Amino acid sequence: MSDIIQLLPDSVANQIAAGEVVQRPASAVKELIENAVDAGAGSIKLIIKDAGKSLLQVIDDGCGMSPTDSRMAFERHATSKIRKAEDLFAIRTMGFRGEALASIAAVAQVELKTRRHEDEIGTQIIIEGSEIKSQEACSSSPGTSFSAKNLFFNIPARRNFLKSNPVEMRHIIDEFQRVALANPGIFFSLHHDGQEVFHLPKGTLKQRIVHIFGNSYNERLVPMEEHTDIINIKGFIGKPEYSKKTRGDQFFFVNNRFIKDAYLNHAVTTAYDELLPADSFPFYVLFITIDPVHIDINVHPTKTEIKFDNEKVIYAIIRSAVKRSLGQYNISPAIDFDAAPKSTALRDFVPSEASFKMPTINFNPDFNPFEQSTDRTPSSSSFRSAPQKANVNLGNWEQLYKIVQEDELKQEVHTHPLFSLPEEKEETPKFKLSENHAFQIHNKYIISPIKSGFIVIDQQAAHERILYERYLNSLETHKGNSQQSLFPQTLELAPSDFELLKEMFEEVKALGFDIREFGRNSVVVDGAPADVAGGNEAQLLENLIESFKQNATVLKLNKRDNLARSLARNASLKAGTALNKDEMSLLIDELFACQMPKVAVSGKPTFITIGLDELLKRFTS
Repeated sequence: MSDIIQLLPDSVANQIAAGEVVQRPASAVKELIENAVDAGAGSIKLIIKDAGKSLLQVIDDGCGMSPTDSRMAFERHATSKIRKAEDLFAIRTMGFRGEALASIAAVAQVELKTRRHEDEIGTQIIIEGSEIKSQEACSSSPGTSFSAKNLFFNIPARRNFLKSNPVEMRHIIDEFQRVALANPGIFFSLHHDGQEVFHLPKGTLKQRIVHIFGNSYNERLVPMEEHTDIINIKGFIGKPEYSKKTRGDQFFFVNNRFIKDAYLNHAVTTAYDELLPADSFPFYVLFITIDPVHIDINVHPTKTEIKFDNEKVIYAIIRSAVKRSLGQYNISPAIDFDAAPKSTALRDFVPSEASFKMPTINFNPDFNPFEQSTDRTPSSSSFRSAPQKANVNLGNWEQLYKIVQEDELKQEVHTHPLFSLPEEKEETPKFKLSENHAFQIHNKYIISPIKSGFIVIDQQAAHERILYERYLNSLETHKGNSQQSLFPQTLELAPSDFELLKEMFEEVKALGFDIREFGRNSVVVDGAPADVAGGNEAQLLENLIESFKQNATVLKLNKRDNLARSLARNASLKAGTALNKDEMSLLIDELFACQMPKVAVSGKPTFITIGLDELLKRFTS
C-alpha cells in the first residue's frame, strides 16, 4: 500500500488558515486597521465598496515598508512584533502572529503600495490567491495603501455564505468602532460606496465617543478612573436611565486591545444593582492597563479573548470602581421602563370647576379695627363690592370645604367591598363596570364573567397578541395602514443601527411606518402605524430597532416574526393604563378573534379561567 500522507501546498494551507483569520470582510478590516495602528499612523482611511465584497482599502501614513519587508509581509508567520516565545508575554502591539496578510492574500486580489518616509520611491506588489503577479517600484505617498478586491473570489462556497450587504456592513462598522475607540489620538474615516460614514478627528476619549455614537451621549457619560498596584482602569460608564434592553454598547479594552469577557462584564452589571430595570444593559467604555506578563492573549485566532492570572481580584477592582463612580456622581435609581405614567392620579380628589367658584378678596381701606362699636359687623359702605357678593364668596368657601369632605367620604366608601353608590360615575374608579359586566382592576387586569365562572385577562399580553397577528398580516400582504404625522420627526441613529434599518426598510414600511432617508445615518418619520398613539413616532421606531436586535440575539427569529413581535411589544397597552368600558369590550372581542387567543407573544397565557366550582371550594374549605 502506497503512502497517503502528503504535505499540502502553501496556497492550500493559506486558504485553510484564512478560514480562521478571515471569516468575513469585517475580519480583514480589523486586521488591516490594527496593522496601520501598529505602524504608528496618525491618519487612517477605510474605503469600502459593496460591503467589502468588492473592495477593502486601508490607507495610512505610518512608517511604511522597505521592498524586502513588503514582500516578506505576505509570508506565513512573518512578523516584526516578536522574536522569541517569551515575547508573547510582553506584547503591546495589536498583531503578532504574522498570519493576517498571508490569509487575506490567499482569498483575494491584493494590491499593496508602501513607502518609508526616508525613501524617495515606494513599492507596489500585486497578489492573487497567494500567487505574486508583480513587484515593482512606484510613486507612492509615505505610508501604506492596502487594497483587497473580490474577497473569496477563489472560494465560491465561502463567498455564498456571506450575508446581505447591510449585515456585513454592520459587522465592519463594529470592528471599525472598536479600533477607533481604542485610539482617540488617531484620525479615522470610513467611506462606503462613495459616502462618508465616519469622520473622526483626533481628540479625547469623550470626544471620540460623542463623534461615534452621537451628541446625545455627551450627557450620558460618567467618568471613571481607578489606580491600583495590579491594574489601572479609566474610561466612561453610562447613566442608568440611558441603559438599553440589548447588548452591544459595552466595550472592554485591555492594553488598548478590545476583548470580550462575560466575567468582567458581570462585574460592571452587578455594580448597577438596584439602579437598572431587569434585563437592561448599561453603556461603558473601559480601558484596563496591566503588565502583559499577567495576561495571555494567544488564546483565539481573533485575539478577542484574554486569560488573566488572577481574574477574581480584577473582578473585585472593576466592580468597586464602578460603584465608586456611580456614588461619587450621585447617580439615582432609574424608573422602570415598562411603567406607564398615571396622569389621572389626582382627579378623584379635585372637584370640578363647575361645582364652585374661586373666591375673591375684598377689603375696605377706611376700616378701623379699634373703632368703638357695638356692632362689629362692617356696614355695607365698608366694602367696595356689594354685601351679597361677599356672602356668596364666603358661601363658596364653605361649599368647597363641603365638596372636599364629600369626596374624601366617597373614597372611603369605595374601599369597602360591599358598598356601592347607585348611579355614581367617577372618571377613575377602582372598578369599572360596563354593560357586559367587565371591569378593570389595578389598571392591569380585566375581569369578565362567563357561564362557568369568570376570566381574568392580562390587558398588556392580550393587546400584544392582537397587534402581533395584525402586524404579521400586514407584513404578508404589504398593506399596513399608516397615520400621517402632523409634524415629521427626524431620528438620528448609530451607523450600525442605520445599516440594520436599511436592511429591513421595506418590512418597516409594510408595518405602516412612513420613513425616508435624510442624510447620513438619519431618517425622517412622516407617519406611524394607524393603531399606534401618535406624538412620538421616532421614539417608537428607535425602540423597534432595539427590540429587533434583542430578539435576534436571544430568540433567533426570522425577520418578519421578529419585526411583528418587536412592534407589538412596544406599541401595546402597558400595565397601569386605564380603560373605559368600550375599550375593554373591544379588547375582549379582538382577543377572541385571534387565531391563538390563549397564548401571548412571550408564550405566557393571555387570560386565566376561574370556575364556580373553584370559587365554591375556596369558600367551603
